[in-house]
Amino acid sequence: MMRLFVYLLEGRDLAVKDSYVKLKVGKSKSKTRVLKNTRNPVWNEEFVFRVHDLEDELVLSVYQFNEDSGFFNVAGDLVGRVKIPVWSIVAEKNHYLPPTWFSLQKRKSLKSTTNKDYGKVLLTLSLQGRGEQVCSDRLLYVHPSCRAENTDEYGDKCVSSQDIFSCTPPTKKILEGKHLVKVIAGRLEKLFHKNEDASGTEDSSELSTTISDNEENLAEPTSNSNFEELIEMLQSSNEQKDMPENLEGGILLDQAYAIPPKDLNMLLFAPKSQFMRDLAELQGTTDVQEGPWTWKSADKSCLARVVTYPKAATKLVKTVKATEEQTYIKANGKEFIVFVDVNMPEVPYGNTFKVDLLYKITPGPELFSIEKSAHLVISWALNFHQSTMMKGLIERGARQGLKGSFEQFSDLLAKNLKVINLVNMSDKGHTVATLQEERQSDWELATEYFWNFTVVAALFMVLYISFHIWLCGEFKLQGLEFDGLDLPDSVGEIITSAILVIQLEKVYDMVSHFVQARLKRGSDHGVKAQGDGWVLTIALIEGAKLASLDSTELPDPYVVFTCNGKSRTSSVKLQTLDPHWNEILEFDASEEPPSVLDVEVLDFDGPFDQACSLGHAEINFLKHTSTELADIWVPLDGKLAQSSQSKLHLRIFLNNTNGAETIRDYLKKMEKEVGKKLNLRSLHRNSAFQKIFGLPPEEFLISDFSCSLKRKMPLQGRLFLSARIVGFYANLFGHKTKFFFLWEDIEHIHELPPTLGTVRSPSLAIILSKGHGNDARHGAKYQDEEGRLHFYFHSFISFNVASRTVMALWGTRTLGPDERAQIAEEQQDRDEKPSLFEDPGSYLIIQDAKLAKVLSVELPVNIRLVLQMFDGGDFEYRVMAKSGCLNYTTTPWEPVTPDVHERRTSYKFDRSISVFGGEVTCTQQKMPFSSDSGWIVNEIMTLHDVPSGEYFRVSTLKLLYPPFPSYQGRRCN
Repeated sequence: MMRLFVYLLEGRDLAVKDSYVKLKVGKSKSKTRVLKNTRNPVWNEEFVFRVHDLEDELVLSVYQFNEDSGFFNVAGDLVGRVKIPVWSIVAEKNHYLPPTWFSLQKRKSLKSTTNKDYGKVLLTLSLQGRGEQVCSDRLLYVHPSCRAENTDEYGDKCVSSQDIFSCTPPTKKILEGKHLVKVIAGRLEKLFHKNEDASGTEDSSELSTTISDNEENLAEPTSNSNFEELIEMLQSSNEQKDMPENLEGGILLDQAYAIPPKDLNMLLFAPKSQFMRDLAELQGTTDVQEGPWTWKSADKSCLARVVTYPKAATKLVKTVKATEEQTYIKANGKEFIVFVDVNMPEVPYGNTFKVDLLYKITPGPELFSIEKSAHLVISWALNFHQSTMMKGLIERGARQGLKGSFEQFSDLLAKNLKVINLVNMSDKGHTVATLQEERQSDWELATEYFWNFTVVAALFMVLYISFHIWLCGEFKLQGLEFDGLDLPDSVGEIITSAILVIQLEKVYDMVSHFVQARLKRGSDHGVKAQGDGWVLTIALIEGAKLASLDSTELPDPYVVFTCNGKSRTSSVKLQTLDPHWNEILEFDASEEPPSVLDVEVLDFDGPFDQACSLGHAEINFLKHTSTELADIWVPLDGKLAQSSQSKLHLRIFLNNTNGAETIRDYLKKMEKEVGKKLNLRSLHRNSAFQKIFGLPPEEFLISDFSCSLKRKMPLQGRLFLSARIVGFYANLFGHKTKFFFLWEDIEHIHELPPTLGTVRSPSLAIILSKGHGNDARHGAKYQDEEGRLHFYFHSFISFNVASRTVMALWGTRTLGPDERAQIAEEQQDRDEKPSLFEDPGSYLIIQDAKLAKVLSVELPVNIRLVLQMFDGGDFEYRVMAKSGCLNYTTTPWEPVTPDVHERRTSYKFDRSISVFGGEVTCTQQKMPFSSDSGWIVNEIMTLHDVPSGEYFRVSTLKLLYPPFPSYQGRRCN
């Protein structure tokens, strides 16, 4: 099987202005795009055809574009045609035909005797296959901006089409004879004007048949698309694909570069990339064979290519052949994800493994000096498809080899592109130290502000008049003057005095404005946050293209930041559209992480005038990673700001100064609001919660409940509650539904009575404020006339607990201190009984427990010895290990009330106990009998990694007291 690469460069002196070209080799057909209003079109398009027989011909037909072709897309008039035998390319050196001009020929009528010039086309041809090392890299590229008139620059590379038929024939005599017959037949056809059979029908069928209709050519690239067009076609098919996680082998490269993501993608993966050639030369790799980018599926949702090259020899391994299969997972114009599968079967044990690489190109930090930047992350993994005893040695060798290769990759990329230091950007200490060094003194600001024509002119006039007074002699009274009153002696003196007064007034206003602006700064600046908890630090760097309210004057901008009801104000920058602040502003520590930061840029008009807004913005901490917040340009909203494209350069750092204690203190505070015990979730459960909704690492889960989302059809899922969000997640046969909104977005929450539509279950209705929560619109039941979104949740396992938790968390985020205290007192008075809380949100009030008796046994054991099984000592660990509980851990007993203590335990089932294995987390409470002669131990177990484990919980109640037997009960929720 051979492949014919056809590169159609351009046309010249065509008979029509609107034209396109159709190509045919055997049964395979394709066509170019339409170029209008030119007789010298530049197509610059590449085509690939499979060649089954050397007797086939490449038929290239130029047609006039007919805009009135209608639904059936009938072809226009034939302008001219070129026929090139495939065997003529075989006769060329290396099976490669350099850029060659071919004159168009047209079927002449019997009455016509004139020879008319229909134009010509420039082609490059290359034939590959059957072990031939002919590469399409030889094809000449013509940029679309090139003019047809400038094709002389090809020089000697362009040859005449006559050379094709005068080439050296193949060595085999049979082929030589056939080729000669072909030439003679073609010449005779032209000489005697033979008619072509059913040309009209053929033309119509050519236009209606495309390469996608032929199953044989399904894997071929889109006929007339270059690499950029293929990427654009790919964008529409995978716009909604999720970002994959990094491969488990580790990170080979994590760096940002001053180049747009789209350009970086072209640099790394475009055909014939100069960067990849330089890298191959640096690594000692030669004879790199790049296959064309092709569609792997009929729906054009998967773009792939194959690259082969000999891997340079090392001290341990000789030169081996490597094959890379590169596949685009995602390409949406901003993010490009490429998965690379590397096979090297010739290395030792090469048939047992393959190396996987994942290239992730995402938008990097936005810099004002350049429009965009790109963040490149390359991760790797070793995939074993056969077991081998040399697995450890192979992993070490692969890790060492990849590390060396990508160090060269990184060094070469750094030589070609500007590297952006992400470490310094995300380092709060480095940012603070840098800005403190860059701050301007008051003298520098005063010099910059007062160094203008008004001040200089006023100063000059004062000095000039003062010198004039000194030169004048003794003062003489004239006219109506008397001692102490000096009147102007001429109109000129009146004018001069007026000018001096006006200038001095302006200078006074400027001095007053400067002093007021400096006093406006207040004491908000610097690193001065107080308390332990979540500390928000904002580095205000600069502004760009700020709007001006008055076209004759420049604004005096300053910025007000508001978070959790507290504000911080920057200094005022005078008379500038591009202010540079370089200031640090910090908010005092809070018990809960902030959700939103409000930013507003104002124009300073004095201490008693109302400031006018130049633009505003809202920064949602849940929608940005810490790396993005560490260096971000925030576009401003507002009519003036949007028309001017105003934006602010900020560096934002959110740090927890007290670690996990801050979260524990917050949960203890929320226990009073919720009315039950809250416990810190496990790291695994928190990370899973963050991954589902794409949340930053500081977000922690408080509770989650199994429920149904009411839309047109009920959707079973889970409702997640954290310190800042309400989220819902469902996975129905692989179809995932997820959304979240902030507590601050909620306007009202109310309970609805059971109905038939909610399966006789009460509902919880959540109504968002107008204009909020638009990202969660797909989960809303409906949107009312005021633009508010309504969400309905029902079928809770325990509706009272879910409702109480939601109301308490919402009240904590939105209500004032007095209202919160009132809610806490009401809940405490209403719920005096201690409750047992567990992960999925269900709870059990001990007095209401109705458990089935499953075990009763009487043992002559001291009650104190039995109680040692619940004191967390060595005896308890040995008993649990004998019972088949692995990795048993427990927390100390903590008092809930004076008589009730609580703790948490976790362990894994031995396979002999449970075929599924699985992990168990328990919450236990113990309390004495009224007679103080025994204990009640109540326990709720959550089973993880077992079938349907999320739908039930196991509750046990143990009564330990003499002289009665103990018993154990079990109930499923």
